Amino acid sequence: MSLMRSRLSSFWHMLWSRPLLICVFTGFSSGLPLYFLINLMPVWLRSEGIDLVKIGLTSLIGLPFTWKFLWAPILDETIPPFLGRRRGWMAITQILLLLTLASFAFIYPHNIYLVLCVAFIVAFLSASQDVVLDAFRREILTDTQLGLGNAIHVNAYRIAALVPGSLSLILADYYPWHWVFPITALFMLPGLFMTLFMAHEPHITPPHPKTLKQSIIEPLQEFLQRKGIQNTLLVLSFIFLYKLGDSMATALATPFYMDLGFSKTEIGLIAKSASLWPALLAAIIGGIWMMKLGINRALWLFGLVQIVSILGFVWLAGFGHFSHIGSTERWMLGLVIGFEACGVGLGTAAFVAYIARETNPAFTATQMALFTSLAALPRTVFNSGSGLLIQWLGYVSFFWLCFALAIPGMLLLVKVAPWHDKT
Repeated sequence: MSLMRSRLSSFWHMLWSRPLLICVFTGFSSGLPLYFLINLMPVWLRSEGIDLVKIGLTSLIGLPFTWKFLWAPILDETIPPFLGRRRGWMAITQILLLLTLASFAFIYPHNIYLVLCVAFIVAFLSASQDVVLDAFRREILTDTQLGLGNAIHVNAYRIAALVPGSLSLILADYYPWHWVFPITALFMLPGLFMTLFMAHEPHITPPHPKTLKQSIIEPLQEFLQRKGIQNTLLVLSFIFLYKLGDSMATALATPFYMDLGFSKTEIGLIAKSASLWPALLAAIIGGIWMMKLGINRALWLFGLVQIVSILGFVWLAGFGHFSHIGSTERWMLGLVIGFEACGVGLGTAAFVAYIARETNPAFTATQMALFTSLAALPRTVFNSGSGLLIQWLGYVSFFWLCFALAIPGMLLLVKVAPWHDKT
């Protein structure tokens, strides 16, 4: 009994330690600008009369998230003249993000090229901040704290969605957009205050500069030699396809809710709340369940939930524009979004575990960056055509197409993660 009490006391002491509290701020700061781009900006454009084709093209601004490994060595090896190597870059990116997010208040939405340019700057700064925050978090956490610290970071990342995806949408129904954007941008301040006052620069010797071969080519060569050409192509195809259908189905989700007749306040209160908490719970439950199932079987079972959840959008789109929004319609929206969020939480838990398993510990950082960049490509490239497809096919047929595109990734499980292999 005393041993259990001692372990519980040790756990709570670790939970409230400075490094783990800092992970709350790193996760929130990392998530806010991304959800600003994928949740708030499409609503702003749609409410100002921008068509879905142009809104869909804004997905291309996510390209920096798929190429961030290219300039990561610069951030790793260059030391700003203040605060140190990590905190200096953290402060620079956070200040610039706050100012750039607030600058949307002065942009005319129909000047779509200017919107895209500023949004691309936000994406670049956000991706750069992620590079520095990931490195900083790894350096301040001990090996014992690493698992819990990353879990806290990811959950805080998702909680950040409540600001641009819920609070800001509600504000937009009562205040003009030139007030909403600066208020949203101010939520970058907690992360900045953490950087300036809570965080201490890790005492890590800066690495020697690496050549292009050491940074990128050698990790790729190792993976190719270890897996062989055929298996490498299968693994890379699976990473690209496993979440393609789900990613496309949610690319223009918020404009879809608006086209159904829901107000921005209803979307903020129902859709976003219904999606956040099921995703968090599913990720936690999925992680625990995966320990018993094994990663391969989890990919099958969780992937099945992920693909079936797309059919909820097919069902909801079949009703068309609601002439009246009552409690029944709100429950319908909440159930569909909640089920899809469960699919995302479960599928992501298994998918991230699979990617980590495929990396070599000697090249974890580079191979993880390359794999996660490949996984983000569908969200960036294919999602950009979602508006055009919706305009051409209509919502119902578009969601059926998303369901069909999710099938090839599931079929590849036969080769890359056989059911009988309980690893």
